[in-house]
Order: sequence, then C-alpha cells, then structure tokens
Amino acid sequence: MRTTYMAKPNAVERKWYIIDAAGKTVGRLASEVAHILRGKHKPEFTPGVDMGDFVILINAEKVVFTGKKLTDKIYRTHSLYPGGLKETPAGTMLATKPERVLYNAIKGMLPHNTMGRQQLTHLRVYAGTEHPHAAQNPIVWETK
Repeated sequence: MRTTYMAKPNAVERKWYIIDAAGKTVGRLASEVAHILRGKHKPEFTPGVDMGDFVILINAEKVVFTGKKLTDKIYRTHSLYPGGLKETPAGTMLATKPERVLYNAIKGMLPHNTMGRQQLTHLRVYAGTEHPHAAQNPIVWETK
C-alpha cells in the first residue's frame, strides 16, 4: 500500500525569487505571488505545512489596474474609533504608497489564518528597482 507524502516543516528548502511588477496587472500578479508564497508550485506541496519561498517584488509603482479601478476601487481602513473610517481611491494609493497596493492584493489571496500571516512575512515589496537582498542571490521568476 502506498502512502501520501507529507512534507516535514524542518525539511523545507526555501529559495528567493525576484519578480518585476512593471506593466503587470495587479490581480494576476498577486495570484501568482500568493501561489509562490504558499508553495503550491512545488511538487511536494503539503497544505498544512508552510512550504513557500521568499518573494521580492520590485517596480511596484509601475503596476497596472484594468478598467476604471484607478477611480472606482476604494481602500478602506478604520482606526476602531468612532468616525475613524478612512477611504483612499486606488489612484491615490498607487501614487503615494504603491507597495501597499500589491501587499493588500496578495494578503487577500493567502489563507486568513495563522499560516497565511506567516507566509506573508516572506514577501518583500519595493516601489523602485533597488532592494537590499542581493546577498540571498534571488532567482528571476518569469511570470505567465
């Protein structure tokens, strides 16, 4: 009788990938990055184990929205005080905090539990092309 392979948390080999977000659509890029962060691109993927790799996203300021999302999409945050709702259109958010746009999109595509929060710590997003992770020798990931 064959048994199903279950990866052990201490036997996971992690790699660093670098992805250029210039000219890519936000949602399509976010789903691919979430796929890598979860480890679903590996043949030994195990749902209950954090198998994901590290991802460095550069050029977040050059990411693209489709349709009328720049004006119609609203990012909402609340301070948990009465009247503490803040709303920011996607166009303003992209101009002021482009890293936050991709971070929020990827966060929404990961599991909403402890493991999803752990996997999100493996994500690094930068507005420009410069990043301080050259020592990790990141591999260039070709997006679909």
